[in-house]
Amino acid sequence: MTAFPLTWLYVPGDRPHVVAKALTSGADIVVVDLEDAVAPDRKAYARAATAELLAELPQVPVHVRVNALDSPWAGQDLATVAPAPGLCALRLPKITSPDEVVRIAQHAVPTGLPLYALLETALGVEQAYAVATAHPSLRGIALGEADLRADLGARDDAGLDWSRSRVIMAARAAGLPPPAQSVHPDVRDLEGLAASCAHGRALGFLGRAAIHPRQLPVIERAFLPTAEEIEQAETIVKAAAAEPGAQALPDGRFIDTAVVTAAQRTLSLARRR
Repeated sequence: MTAFPLTWLYVPGDRPHVVAKALTSGADIVVVDLEDAVAPDRKAYARAATAELLAELPQVPVHVRVNALDSPWAGQDLATVAPAPGLCALRLPKITSPDEVVRIAQHAVPTGLPLYALLETALGVEQAYAVATAHPSLRGIALGEADLRADLGARDDAGLDWSRSRVIMAARAAGLPPPAQSVHPDVRDLEGLAASCAHGRALGFLGRAAIHPRQLPVIERAFLPTAEEIEQAETIVKAAAAEPGAQALPDGRFIDTAVVTAAQRTLSLARRR
């Protein structure tokens, strides 16, 4: 898996043919969904089909989003899918406390399988840092914005920005990677997706979840550095190599260790091109 995954493609677990297509879509990570995308009467089939898929190592990393921990399906999801040799990580929806993460890590998944917590309620967002530091097996947190929007009664996108920043801050404070942005629900609105990605990138997200392959190239372009950003980063890194320590560039820009670190990350992302 790339060191900087930018695209996370969700696919319903009860549609194996769609999952097969997703594995060749170019997504950095495929997320097989057993939760919202699967009707109650299809849960058992989705679980079995996913376990069969993961009996061998897929060609790209596969995560599985299990059902909410307080649902009637979560226990069987974990028992069936977690031992699969082809599974790279579990995504845990509707997490509201660190205890839930610890319980899964210590009891349901004692093998150290990477876990990702999805915060989808006001309570979950309030617990963001506690969740992010709950257990060493937790490798990331992210927002579930559809549920959060309903919980908050947010009438427009701006109503979620504080929660977005809170989760980004919690992840970084806990030493976790910057979160991936939540899905853009209109698969035909590619211009809106691009604009939303630009806003998310400005907030500090890195990459984004998608629900259709046509969204993938838009997301990747939005989160990759521009030619101008690459040029600026190269200038900073060269200057720092020639003269270590804080300094002012000929154009007046001041650089220090933090600026150099950001420039190095930009160049690492640029290598994806």
